[in-house]
Amino acid sequence: MKNENKISAEHLETILKQQKDLQALLTNIGLLESQKHGFLHQIADVNKAVEEFKVELQHQYGAININLEDGSYTLIEEEKVGEDNVKVEEAK
Repeated sequence: MKNENKISAEHLETILKQQKDLQALLTNIGLLESQKHGFLHQIADVNKAVEEFKVELQHQYGAININLEDGSYTLIEEEKVGEDNVKVEEAK
């Protein structure tokens, strides 16, 4: 007759529950990572649409800064660049 070494049933039950909990958490992390990946693609799509609309607005209004609260805008003055490609600011 072989002498079996076993942990108690209570200890085995605890280990099995912990392993089940870990597996569920790892599965949830995988699901969240998959969702995150999808959201990152959606962000890229929205950013692309924003950039395309900026070009459309610039064609219609020129280079402007828009107040997002009331829709008013101010023109953006073009930067003056010296011969050495250094930005030159006008004295006010």
